[in-house]
Amino acid sequence: MRHGKKFNHLGRKTAHRNAMLSNMACSLIEHKRINTTVAKAKALRQFVEPIITKSKEDTTHNRRVVFSMLKNKYAVTELFQQVSVKVADRPGGYVRIIKLGNRQGDNAPMAMVELVDYNEIYNPNGAKKKKTTRRSRRKATTDTAEATSADNQVEATEAPKQTEE
Repeated sequence: MRHGKKFNHLGRKTAHRNAMLSNMACSLIEHKRINTTVAKAKALRQFVEPIITKSKEDTTHNRRVVFSMLKNKYAVTELFQQVSVKVADRPGGYVRIIKLGNRQGDNAPMAMVELVDYNEIYNPNGAKKKKTTRRSRRKATTDTAEATSADNQVEATEAPKQTEE
């Protein structure tokens, strides 16, 4: 039975689990993307999203609360200076989990955990490439025909000048 089991214990004692989640959160904040198992990824999402929400308001109290959870001053600095600026207008859902398949050695389901605003591929507000192809071929052919006829006229006018000299 699962009475009172609110979260995945990940087969670890409390201190070990907290240390592991803290280390994974620091790595996620530093590298913006990490690979891990699906179970750890889901536990990490529950652990790190409230921390990112706290970082949106840069107060001494919030810094101390976040530091008590992360225990890494470089990760706290990165979180409050860079990450919180990017997620300032987002109301939640800061972490994306993408399943990668199974690990070779033990067939464990793997996932990539990433901060949503740092992936340019999935970011709809990111810089988009200009379309280089045309939908209509007619307009492109008329433009090239005009250009080639103009080139021919220039060559025709230049040719007699060269022969006169």
